[in-house]
Amino acid sequence: MLAPELSVHHNTSGANGRNILTCVLAVQAALVLSTAAALLLLPLVPFTPSAAQIIAGSLVVILIHAAALYIMRLVKARRRERIRAKGAVELIDTVLCTSREWLWAVDDLGYFTFSSSASQTLLGYHASELIGKPCSMVIEADDLVRARETVQSSQETDTSLWTGVIVRCRHRDGSTVWMESSGKTRPAAAGQRGGSHGTSRLLAGRTAEEAAADHSRARIREVIDGQLLFTAFQPIHDLGSGNVIGVEALSRFVSDNGAPAEYWFNEATAVGLGPQLEFAAMEAALSAAHDLPAGVYLALNLSPATCLDRRLQGTLALSPVPLDRIVLELTERLEVEDYGVLTAELAPLRRRGLRIAVDDAGSGFASMRHILHLRPDIIKLDRSLIAGINEDIGQHALGAAMVEFARQTRATLVAEGIETAAELAAVTGLGMTAGQGYFLGRPTIQPEEWAKWPVDLGNRNANS
Repeated sequence: MLAPELSVHHNTSGANGRNILTCVLAVQAALVLSTAAALLLLPLVPFTPSAAQIIAGSLVVILIHAAALYIMRLVKARRRERIRAKGAVELIDTVLCTSREWLWAVDDLGYFTFSSSASQTLLGYHASELIGKPCSMVIEADDLVRARETVQSSQETDTSLWTGVIVRCRHRDGSTVWMESSGKTRPAAAGQRGGSHGTSRLLAGRTAEEAAADHSRARIREVIDGQLLFTAFQPIHDLGSGNVIGVEALSRFVSDNGAPAEYWFNEATAVGLGPQLEFAAMEAALSAAHDLPAGVYLALNLSPATCLDRRLQGTLALSPVPLDRIVLELTERLEVEDYGVLTAELAPLRRRGLRIAVDDAGSGFASMRHILHLRPDIIKLDRSLIAGINEDIGQHALGAAMVEFARQTRATLVAEGIETAAELAAVTGLGMTAGQGYFLGRPTIQPEEWAKWPVDLGNRNANS
């Protein structure tokens, strides 16, 4: 499999050498036999030079004819073998050049030792670009681990063949290519390294979508079951006193690709695991909040759909953080189909002290619709409205309008994404009383950093 053409050439050259050697030996044997025959027959006939010459000459001619006939047969056989070998090489070359399946081979260290030309069509890499390179160049790390586990399990069942493994590959342009791979394990032998060789074919569109969804579900399940997420808290400040009055819980994921939290939540929602991942993130945040200063509230990001989940009340009932210190920030991952149902579901919790915040206000119509229907306790202005508010007249006017709206609806206004002293001065000048952003404090997972935050325990209710 590594190089079929080279294998055929090797066999042909070996056969040619054997044929030539056989011919030489046949001629030499003919001469030896003719000489021996002449010597043996000499005593049986009258010794005359002509008789001996005739007998010896006849035997030599007969043997030479026999050897020549044998040599001709060998030459014809050699010619037929060369024609068959050439046809086999041409056939293999045609298969390698025209097949839509990618033929490949890797050694026991995972480096490519062979690649057919289909790699350029399927993955964007010329075959010569892959030879000598690690297979992780085109196969995602977690899929490579799973493929190796499949190979190992096949070895444990005393078979070197493995088929139908779905692998997520990486195209040269960065896009994802789903393939079904089959192959065979090649043990080390005769001084040669072991490895694997096989074929991979492109999955059909629908099959690839199903494979991608299955892959996403498996990854989300791994995160949830393995608790591969943790929480960073970003402080929310009272802009008058500078004290920390609350924190926003921000999920961080343990992953090899460094994808942001939004990617994970969007992917979970797409495959029907959005609520499961949100509850896992909520439980991680509530557990970590045990070490927060007692005078701050905890803001948890939830989609409206998760707020309607019956598990919410049970999770909050078991929370180590009192309900009057918890704020649910509604995100826009899903549309709200019926605000009446959502309001009714949250009403018992709000009567017991739970507060509602609407996130990303000012970034779109959906957030304003949330505000009008839910009458939140906290309105969080989006970074897009705060960035450059000190210079943009339109943003400044909209910020002033939101301050007045919050005053009349008795909501606390939080300016998100404050990153400069000028932005802080602008929002403070407009009458905004709370804010968060890198200029005020970055997200951190360290409890020793949380302990350094200035907190006014006596005035926490008034400031929050």
